[in-house]
Amino acid sequence: MSGEGRVVCVTGGSGYIASWLVKLLLQRGYTVKATVLDPNDPKQTEHLLALDGAKERLQLFKANLVEEGTFDSAVDGCEGVFHTASPVILSTDDPQNVLLEPAVKGTLNVLKSCSKVPFIKRVVVTSSIATVLFNGKPLTPNVVVDETWFSDPAFCKENKHWYRLSKTLAEDAAWKFANENGIDLVTIHPGFVIGPVFQPTLNVTMKIILNYITGQTFPNETLRSVDVRDVANAHILAFERSSASGRYCLVGQVAHLSEFFKILRQHYPTLPLPEK
Repeated sequence: MSGEGRVVCVTGGSGYIASWLVKLLLQRGYTVKATVLDPNDPKQTEHLLALDGAKERLQLFKANLVEEGTFDSAVDGCEGVFHTASPVILSTDDPQNVLLEPAVKGTLNVLKSCSKVPFIKRVVVTSSIATVLFNGKPLTPNVVVDETWFSDPAFCKENKHWYRLSKTLAEDAAWKFANENGIDLVTIHPGFVIGPVFQPTLNVTMKIILNYITGQTFPNETLRSVDVRDVANAHILAFERSSASGRYCLVGQVAHLSEFFKILRQHYPTLPLPEK
């Protein structure tokens, strides 16, 4: 119970990674102040309020990424902040308003709120492997990708990788603001996040898997996957360990989709999985 008596904030608390993060923080004894878009929407709140320890140590706050000052009350009194809130949308005709502005402005709004609280010890930002891999370099089997890699915004924009661009620009903005304002920042970069879902709505990665299962074919692609529970634990370690710094890539396994379906067939032999 290393979090006993400690107060932290989780933005976007109803999300896939954030829900697990809130669960594990409560298990460790933390008091958690979580932000959601609409505290009156049971789909965003019921699964959180049902967690062990929630009645005593979970507080929910309304916050909107694009409204400056909206996170002030949520981060006030905290010694750590986990910023997970960011739109995860893979296709849009309006990337500026749907993805880019909420991701970048939201990150800056959280950090601006944090800069007003002098006893916040560290801010952990949920970034993505999307901010690491996409720079035009060949991803051949002998290439080792690590935290020194950075996605190229021009490359992402040229290829209309809008989600990847939004995460890359948001991370760039976060490091610049943190360095200019003396904020101790750590960024977490998960790959394709999989694992148990306990929020009532499907997240994007689960929808992608569902589409593969119900489709006739699957793409010739490789998944860089990581368990959602490992991602949540990594966030907590990034906050608790004073030696943590910089960027952390989280990938548990790299496998072609055909390998992924082999595993599914072993465990769910009656599923109508695509063969081609």
